[in-house]
Amino acid sequence: MTALTVEKLSIRYGAVEAVRGLSLEVKPGEIVGLIGPNGAGKSSTLHAIMGAAPVTGGDVRLDGTSLVGRRPEDVARRGIALVPEGRRIFGELTVDENLRLGLAGRRRGRNGGGLTRAFDLFPILREFRSRQAGVLSGGQQQQLAIGRALVADPDVLLLDEPSLGLAPKIVDVVFEALTQIRDSGLGVLLVEQRAQRTVALADRSHVLANGELRLTLGPEDASDTDRLVAAYLA
Repeated sequence: MTALTVEKLSIRYGAVEAVRGLSLEVKPGEIVGLIGPNGAGKSSTLHAIMGAAPVTGGDVRLDGTSLVGRRPEDVARRGIALVPEGRRIFGELTVDENLRLGLAGRRRGRNGGGLTRAFDLFPILREFRSRQAGVLSGGQQQQLAIGRALVADPDVLLLDEPSLGLAPKIVDVVFEALTQIRDSGLGVLLVEQRAQRTVALADRSHVLANGELRLTLGPEDASDTDRLVAAYLA
């Protein structure tokens, strides 16, 4: 069964049409990349899925149930979790307290491992669980943001630029974690600036430019730089 379906999605902010007729799907146990130049509509797509951006056409469905018009908290409780750009952790709270905030989005009767799941994926969070989140490095905060989303036990995980501003070694940690998340059966929709690495990782990657889908690539296309550049500049 398809976990998440985006069908002919259009998003408009006043007179500006940010996304036009976008269609994609994310199945359980796969990573789908969404790449493209700045301003292409990638983040707007994630926000629309979460109910936080104005959908002016098309539909967003989770296992056949439309999410359009629902509040973000309702979308979260139906099984979608967002790791936002910039992490947005609460620096004055401890690591443990930040993780427990993720429990607010958990559906009744679900128990996917909670804090243990986050600690097993990112051992540094267990080590620093009593530390204030604001003193963590950027890479540690990104691990915390992903861990907080997983505590809600979602079916689909949305990530907005998770490697932004991170050192190469920590980028490796994040991408390895995404592989483990996929292997656990979750569907992942990944918005990323590292285009080639995303194409190599994802089951398929959609190139979005000027609000429209330009091209879909598979892992075998990761080395085709000319094709990727042409799609960005189209």
